[in-house]
Amino acid sequence: MAVKKSAKQQGPDLAAFFESLRELAQMRNLSYDQVIEIFRGTVLSACQKKFGLDADLDVILEPKVPEVSVVARYTVVEKVENADRELTETDAKTTHPDAAVGQTIERKEYLTDFSRIGTTNIRNIFSQRIKELERELVFNDYKDRVGELTNGQFLRWRDKEIVYVDLGKAEGILPRKEQIPGDRFHPGSRIKAVIKAVELKKDKSRDPGPYILLSRASGDFVKRLFEQEIPEVYDGIVEILNVAREAGFRTKLLVRSNRMDVDPVGACVGIKGVRIQSIVRELQNERIDIISYKEDPAFLIAEALSPARVQEVRVDTGAREALVVVPDDSYSAAIGMAGKNVRLASQLTGYRLIVKSQSQYEQEYSSPEARARLEELFSDRKEEATSDQALDDDSTPLSELPGLTRRVIEILNSAGINSVEELVETDESELEKIDGIGKTTAQLIMKIIRENIEFEEV
Repeated sequence: MAVKKSAKQQGPDLAAFFESLRELAQMRNLSYDQVIEIFRGTVLSACQKKFGLDADLDVILEPKVPEVSVVARYTVVEKVENADRELTETDAKTTHPDAAVGQTIERKEYLTDFSRIGTTNIRNIFSQRIKELERELVFNDYKDRVGELTNGQFLRWRDKEIVYVDLGKAEGILPRKEQIPGDRFHPGSRIKAVIKAVELKKDKSRDPGPYILLSRASGDFVKRLFEQEIPEVYDGIVEILNVAREAGFRTKLLVRSNRMDVDPVGACVGIKGVRIQSIVRELQNERIDIISYKEDPAFLIAEALSPARVQEVRVDTGAREALVVVPDDSYSAAIGMAGKNVRLASQLTGYRLIVKSQSQYEQEYSSPEARARLEELFSDRKEEATSDQALDDDSTPLSELPGLTRRVIEILNSAGINSVEELVETDESELEKIDGIGKTTAQLIMKIIRENIEFEEV
C-alpha cells in the first residue's frame, strides 16, 4: 500500500494545543482520554464535509510528535461510481505515480492544511460536544438523586420568578411555586432544598445544562429536614409515614416509633421544642403538627385535626370518609383558614372528612329519620374516638398498667388483647409473633408485668 506524506512543521502550536486539552480536562472534571476522543470525532465530522460522508477516513492524533492528521483511503478504479471512496488511475497518479487499478491508496492531510473556516468549524463543534458531554455527566450524576436534600448558593433571579442556584457541578432552578412564602434570597444566600426532578432539556440554547428542579415547598423537603436534624428519624427508630403540607402555613407529619421505649412525637420535638426549632426556622416559622400513628382511624382522624378538639368521629372505611363532630368553638380551628387544616388532615389520613360543629350536627340529625340515615351510613364503624376497647366489668384496661405506651396498647388491642388479664395469659413467644411487637418489645412487656403485677400462688 502506497502512502504519500508531505513534510509539515507542526511542533510548537500543536504542543500547546495538546497541553490545552489536558488543562481543559482537568478544569471540566473530564478524563484526558475522553477529551481526546471528542476532538478526534470532531475532526472526523469536519473532514466528512470535505471528503464526503461515505469517505473511509482515519484521524491520527500524536501528542508526543505533536501531530494531527487525517488519512483518506481510496480504491483505484477504471470508472468511478462512489466519489467518496474511489479514484481513477489518472487522479491517483497525481499523488501516487505508481498507482494502478485495484490498488488502495492513502492520502494524508494535516490539521495545518485546513482553511481558517475549517479550523473554526472544528473549534465550534468541539466546544459544543464538550458541553454535551458535561451535560450528560451532570445528568447522570443527578438523575438518581431525586428526593435528596441539597445545598447551594444563590446565583441570580430570572423574571423575578425563578431563582438559579449554584450546586457546584451544576445549576438548579427554584421556581416561585416551589419556594416558601417569605423566602428572601440575595447574592451570597445559602439555599437548602430537595431535588424534585432531573431532566435533559430539549432546548439547550438558553440554559445548556440539565434541568434540575429544586423544591422547598414539598412534603419531601420537610421529611429530609427531619432526617437531617433528628437522629431517631435518621436511624429509622422513628418512621415518618406521611407528610401533608401547605407551604408557609402548616405541615402535618404522621410518625411511628419502631421501639417501645421511644415516644415518636417527643423524639421529634425535643425538650421545650429544642429539636424542632432549627426546622421551623428553615421553614420560615411554618407551623408543624406531629401526629403519632393510630391503628384506629377514628383516633387518627381526631389527632390529625389538631389543634381542634374533636368530640366524635364516625368512620366509613369502605368509602374512606368520616363524619367529625367538634365543639362550636373549635369549628374554625378544625376547618382552618381557607379550609387548609381539614384539607391537610384529609391528605394525611387518606379519608374524606366531613366536619360539623356540635350545633350543626344536632340541627341536621335531630330527627329520627336523619339519625337512622346516619346510623346506616356509618353502621360498621366505631362512633367515638375512645382508647379503651369494650371490657368485661371485672377486666382491667391495659392503660392502667404502668410503662405501656399508647402505641403498644393499640398494637395489643388490634391483636385481640384488650385487658391486663388477657395480657398476663399471653406467653412471651406469642407476643413476639404480633406485628409491631417483636422480641425486644415482648421482653419489655414481660418485665413490666413482673414489676407491676403480683401473682397469687394456687
